[in-house]
Amino acid sequence: MADNRGVAYIKPGVVEVQNIDFPELAIGDRQCHHGVILKIVSTNICGSDQHMVRGRTTAPKGLVLGHEITGEVIEAGRDVEFIQVGDIVSVPFNIACGRCRNCKEGKTGICLNVNPARPGAAYGYVDMGGWVGGQAEYVMVPYADFNLLKFPDKDQAMEKIRDLTLLSDIFPTGYHGAVTAGVGPGSTVYVAGAGPVGLACAASAHLLGAAVVIVGDMIPERLEQARSFGCETIDLRKEATLEEQIEQILGTNEVDSAVDCVGFEARGHGNCAHEEHPATVLNAAMQITRAGGAIGIPGLYVTGDPGATTEAAKEGNLNIRIGLGWAKSHSFYTGQCPVMRYHRQLMQAILYDKIQIAKAVNVQTITLDEAPQGYQDFDKGAATKFVIDPHEMLA
Repeated sequence: MADNRGVAYIKPGVVEVQNIDFPELAIGDRQCHHGVILKIVSTNICGSDQHMVRGRTTAPKGLVLGHEITGEVIEAGRDVEFIQVGDIVSVPFNIACGRCRNCKEGKTGICLNVNPARPGAAYGYVDMGGWVGGQAEYVMVPYADFNLLKFPDKDQAMEKIRDLTLLSDIFPTGYHGAVTAGVGPGSTVYVAGAGPVGLACAASAHLLGAAVVIVGDMIPERLEQARSFGCETIDLRKEATLEEQIEQILGTNEVDSAVDCVGFEARGHGNCAHEEHPATVLNAAMQITRAGGAIGIPGLYVTGDPGATTEAAKEGNLNIRIGLGWAKSHSFYTGQCPVMRYHRQLMQAILYDKIQIAKAVNVQTITLDEAPQGYQDFDKGAATKFVIDPHEMLA
């Protein structure tokens, strides 16, 4: 049996590359005839992983991380009909059975059958069903025919793999944030956060035809990255309010749409930039979104945050100014992105050169052994999307 290694969470601030079990076509003590085993082609470090590594969740020691997976099929279960050994595939981060009510309605982020604890599951993530993560050399993927997106041409896929690797999560997630916020031709949009998801959202807003895309952050390098593909930017460390800075750009202090790509570790603006205020982005989004506008919330919010500064926030209870949103008739859209709703169309946009998403988010490839350093650099605010290349197939 081949060896396998993976990136495991050890304690807050520490991950290690460890020897782990080679995957089997099994779920617990049951055979998984509908699954496949993948040789990992690429697997990415995500901001959601960083929440766990910072100790801001109840993630257990030894959890193998990684939910952004692209791989080559090396073994297929007896009941797999349409995916074959040798196929290069993108794996949606949300695991879905394809059989339950939610899956049949296209709500694959909240599948009812893949997580005993709650609706929805993901690879290598706390409270998401216990599935082994894909920041490894090999991984098992269940319900393969339903979940996997096969790339039509293997050579073409490898030529564009730095773009295609983003289909497992951040590109669809950013796109979902823009779509649910109502971004369309001629619209103005504010994207909170210039991390990889925020940058993917901003690029998606351009793809959707937005007239002006404004990105706000506190890290100059990330704002520079946003400007590199045509975004207006706002430095949230400045004393000028968000509304004032938007008015300097648009001539009005409101936008049509806002997207929260930050989540529960948000910090205050201006003089409070050094303090954590988990409801800041949500309240600011309501303040600067026009009456009747929409707010997309792909940024992660959790029900358990042991590192929160208040007892309420430790349970996900935040001081949200919902009365303002109600008064302005805002629409809010939260939750996991249902990746399968978008990934085929976004694959086509990549293959036909309608978007250069890897350039927008500044993809940098690293080896599996460099993953711990990648986590440290990402935690310091690197304006980079780290893509792990465990078998040196991307060189």
